[in-house]
Amino acid sequence: MKVLVTEYLRIDLAGERWECRRCDHDIGDARRSYKEGLLVYDREPADIHKPLLDTGKYAFTFTPDPRWCRILEYYCPSCGTMVETEYTVPGHPPVHDIEFDLDALKAQWAQRRPVTERTPAKDLPRPEGHHHHHHHHRHGHPED
Repeated sequence: MKVLVTEYLRIDLAGERWECRRCDHDIGDARRSYKEGLLVYDREPADIHKPLLDTGKYAFTFTPDPRWCRILEYYCPSCGTMVETEYTVPGHPPVHDIEFDLDALKAQWAQRRPVTERTPAKDLPRPEGHHHHHHHHRHGHPED
């Protein structure tokens, strides 16, 4: 049984493994943090939050100070999908944000039907390519 956890994560309860919902990649042991099996990009805060004031004139520009703020992005090593982002302080280990009692989860899902819906994430374009779809529809307004 596979249980959907987030937009891009699921747990295979039978194998007790984290999986990427986008490409089905095995991320790692579900009794540990899924982040251990992902690629990590330690971002420069100014790359994300551009200064709002002239950095030549002002010390504080509304950009997070990298001495106080660390931005970590986590990516699937197979398909490159960004799975998670976290803001933390420098030197802090990655935040352990999801932890399940797998035995209780298995018991709970043993009484349920498997989720068979199509995964929307698989319909998104891959990071290396962009597809543009144009469609028109009516909203039922009187002037339509």
